[in-house]
Amino acid sequence: MKIIRIGAGAGYSGDRIEPAVELAEKGELDYLIFECLAERTIAIGQQARRADPTKGYDPLLAERMYAVLKLCADKGIRIITNMGAANPLAGAARIRDIAKELGLPQLKIAAVGGDDVLDILQSGDYRIEDNGLPVKSLGDKLISANAYLGAQPIVDALKAGADVVITGRIADPALALGPLIHEFGWATDDWQRLGQGTVVGHLLECAGQITGGYFADPGVKDVKDLARLGFPIGEVSEDGSVVITKVAGSGGQVTAATCKEQLLYEIHDPRSYFTPDVIADFSQIVITEIGPDRVAVSGGSGRARPDTLKTTLGYVDSYIGEGQISYAGPGAQARGQLALDIVKERLAIMGLQSDEMRYDLIGVNAIHGAQLSAAAGEPYEVRARVAGRTASMREAVRIGNEVETLYTCGPAGGGGATKSAKEIIAVLSALVPRDLIKPTIHFEES
Repeated sequence: MKIIRIGAGAGYSGDRIEPAVELAEKGELDYLIFECLAERTIAIGQQARRADPTKGYDPLLAERMYAVLKLCADKGIRIITNMGAANPLAGAARIRDIAKELGLPQLKIAAVGGDDVLDILQSGDYRIEDNGLPVKSLGDKLISANAYLGAQPIVDALKAGADVVITGRIADPALALGPLIHEFGWATDDWQRLGQGTVVGHLLECAGQITGGYFADPGVKDVKDLARLGFPIGEVSEDGSVVITKVAGSGGQVTAATCKEQLLYEIHDPRSYFTPDVIADFSQIVITEIGPDRVAVSGGSGRARPDTLKTTLGYVDSYIGEGQISYAGPGAQARGQLALDIVKERLAIMGLQSDEMRYDLIGVNAIHGAQLSAAAGEPYEVRARVAGRTASMREAVRIGNEVETLYTCGPAGGGGATKSAKEIIAVLSALVPRDLIKPTIHFEES
């Protein structure tokens, strides 16, 4: 029986690199996937590309490729990733150059494009799904629009002999579904297998979350050796059923509980998980522990894919200014609260223009608020934080500056002040007819 082994080398842009190397070295993989693209990440990438046409791909792309590219080439492991972000073409060119530097001849790299649909959104009459307003209401604030592509361009690239496939915005499960369609020859309307394949992709997409990361709770859900957390491997059969496991001896664990938590992650309606390839149904999934760090998952299904593709709109929302300063020792909480009161009054006196403000004591009330935190004991140290959302960078900068003045113009014993001001890129969603979106594939060879 044919089994395809897929390793998950990353679950987000800044994820650890060592577990991916471990997978490439010891995982006996057919494919290594890197899921590194959050919704806001691609909008930030679009900004980077506009400033420099050679940028806009994931900032850790080169470091990851230096770490695993030769290992994978030597072992015949094919790499699939969405690290292309806003510029898959430039990302593919960078991988080509690294391959040459590492002495890897004739490595074939496919860049999948076509997800950038900003022109379509700006020229048509589309609605923002979040608030019902027209997309055009964003005006010049709109900086990007990227549609979620499905697995087919990955399938086409693999069929054409790609050793590495780098994409921009693509549905996260498609990174695993693409190679499964390619390897097993699934039909594009085999909704049951596509649904089960989407289960596989969804389980693997967050890497270490299914092997005990974001799971551990000491004394309640203990996980051993988290410092050496191993990333997951999916052993997939032709019917789409999968055994989730990890490299023997690596840290973390694979159990029914870790798999169930990941299965429920970011799922709204388990009977209707919309993707570009299929509307998946997770409601009848069966999860069974079949051995140490081995969990079998089956029972996924699906129905016909939607006629529209979700499109993420990135826009300039506001600016955030922040300042922090610490107080410790006797009376720390009172001095921290006085510091907040002083800044609040000073910002009012100077006429700060803000849309939203927060005045928090980290360690006291910053997360649960004043009411739920009221019964807590007196802390020995606190960190006062002031943060505000403004319409301009100038106003944002003023917030942190005023906190910094507490060094000499505030309560006794303040220290470790920091300040920052940054532009905030936010995201909204629209739906675009799929027949308007044409994926492209460009090849580079080392």
